[in-house]
Amino acid sequence: MAIETTEFTQVEAKAGLDLATVIGLLVAIALVLAAIFQGAAPGGFVDIPSVLIVVGGTFGLVTACYSFGKLKIGAKQVASAFMAKTLPAPQVAVQLLTVADQARKKGVLSIQEMLLTLDNQPLLQQGLSMVVDGTSPDVVKQIIAQSVASEEEEAAISGTILRKAADLAPAMGLIGTLIGLVQMLANLDDPNSIGPAMAVALLTTFYGAVMANMLFTPLATKLDQNMDTKTQINAMYMYAIGSVAKQDNPRRLEMMLNTVLSDAEKINFFD
Repeated sequence: MAIETTEFTQVEAKAGLDLATVIGLLVAIALVLAAIFQGAAPGGFVDIPSVLIVVGGTFGLVTACYSFGKLKIGAKQVASAFMAKTLPAPQVAVQLLTVADQARKKGVLSIQEMLLTLDNQPLLQQGLSMVVDGTSPDVVKQIIAQSVASEEEEAAISGTILRKAADLAPAMGLIGTLIGLVQMLANLDDPNSIGPAMAVALLTTFYGAVMANMLFTPLATKLDQNMDTKTQINAMYMYAIGSVAKQDNPRRLEMMLNTVLSDAEKINFFD
């Protein structure tokens, strides 16, 4: 992929509904509902006690496992699984090389005006601002590395919470099954109570499996993928900030950035 540019431009994040996530979940749910409504009594799949046990129990235990602060962060991150907001890596690479080339040719102070356009890239803006202020390259590297670690740790919280929920939902389903079986065995002399008790026993397992495998696990996987993309961009930022701080040859930076990019994304900035 050959991209040639000598003019600095701001990289806009691609924002919008993540159709892959939405369509995938809707198709899976629709197929399950279609199978349910093919039966003679779809209303039999609705049982309030089972919902309370599985849904209420799962969210209650997840809340018990984490602090409210982490749950708030996790909820915010989960929204990103449905609303995509990503920076195109090749364009970011070109942007970084433009900054590095400018700094090498005209000095670090010449990139001050560029910093004003980086509001949507706070990590890059922070690092380059420290470089312009004359902060030691080692200190800049240490601060940015810590910022990256904190950002990625925060992004990982939501995936951890969702995987915990995926573990707990089937467990709550099993608890509900045991409750239903106990109720059924305790009232074998009352035929009218066997049906409702059996419904609780079976539907709690069903609800737990659906929540774990059709909601929590797919969302956790999507967030892991989003974090991988963020990690890629952060690695490019660190390479670029270090290169500008040390006044390295931008061609070396180009090689380093291409090690992060996939084969389809690799750039040829200086040729």
